[in-house]
Amino acid sequence: MKLNEITDNDGATHNSKRVGRGIGSGKGKTGGRGVKGQKSRSGVAINGFEGGQMPIYRRLPKRGFNNIFKSDFVVVSVARLQAAVDAGKLDAKTTIDAVALKAAGVIRRVKDGVRILSDGEITAKVTLEVAGASKSAVEKIEKAGGTVKLLSAPVETVAE
Repeated sequence: MKLNEITDNDGATHNSKRVGRGIGSGKGKTGGRGVKGQKSRSGVAINGFEGGQMPIYRRLPKRGFNNIFKSDFVVVSVARLQAAVDAGKLDAKTTIDAVALKAAGVIRRVKDGVRILSDGEITAKVTLEVAGASKSAVEKIEKAGGTVKLLSAPVETVAE
């Protein structure tokens, strides 16, 4: 093998189409851009422009808003708690909080706290410290012999 004999595999490289290089190339003269006008020239950015007509984003009314104070809880079902206890990922004898749930791989991130919902059944006697829980979830956990302690949420003030 010699250095001047080294070549790439067939089809490995592709020559880009050279536009505007004569009519014989098939992409000469206007270079595939049609004729004249703003779009035939460089530097065109006309997204949302409708030819002088009132654009749709201005014709339609504004609606809704994003509440910047809304809490975003991670939802965990009692069935998921039971599965983690059965698998040995969670210790039912210790207090289970958001940090323990994350360490056990039950949740990925804590966000604004953990909220327990009553989907499924639970038989383990667990002690939970969470940001929120549904009434039916609390009933199921207490029926199994466990306790739920709700962490104090920030007090919302109402402007008078």
